[in-house]
Amino acid sequence: MTGIKVGRRSVVLGAGLAAVGARAALAAPANPRVLIKTNHGSILVEVEAQKAPITSANFLRYVDTKAYDGGFFYRAVKDAETPGGGTIVGGPNPKIHPFPPIKHESTTKTGLRHVAGTLSLGRFDPGSATNNFFICAGDEPYLDAHPGAPGDNLGYAAFGHVVEGMDVVHVILNLPAGGATKWKEQRGEWLKPKVPILSMKRA
Repeated sequence: MTGIKVGRRSVVLGAGLAAVGARAALAAPANPRVLIKTNHGSILVEVEAQKAPITSANFLRYVDTKAYDGGFFYRAVKDAETPGGGTIVGGPNPKIHPFPPIKHESTTKTGLRHVAGTLSLGRFDPGSATNNFFICAGDEPYLDAHPGAPGDNLGYAAFGHVVEGMDVVHVILNLPAGGATKWKEQRGEWLKPKVPILSMKRA
């Protein structure tokens, strides 16, 4: 009899914990998703709003104001050391005036890493980032923060990942890239023609 009573108690306790877990899951805010439509197909990304709140809010602000509609993926950087690796870089409609730059969220702070499918924010100096973003086609650890390395050591601000559409990322990465650029080190990386961003909106 004792074994039966303990068993029933365990079942009831387990059911109670399951109910608590279900309520917690319902209460936890879901990460926002954004659908990027291009003339080569769509890319669905999920934004890590909890882990990278500053960068995520900045990106969603541009999405919600339709700043990326009419923009482009304009650069494709192949990684010679990683087969199929590299990044594709996108930006808003050239007529859009950017919001003020945001504080840099380093990968050492967020715990995110630049792996295949990572969504990240472009920048020059730390704290200069606005609206240009990129997607990793493969694992790109050199884009993470590396304390102790030369330079500013802070890497780029990863803030999301691709949920669907990595095939489209690879298609864009392998498009002709002989476009003109004023930066010598980026020659052979600018898409010609650029890939239009038809729309970007929350999914």
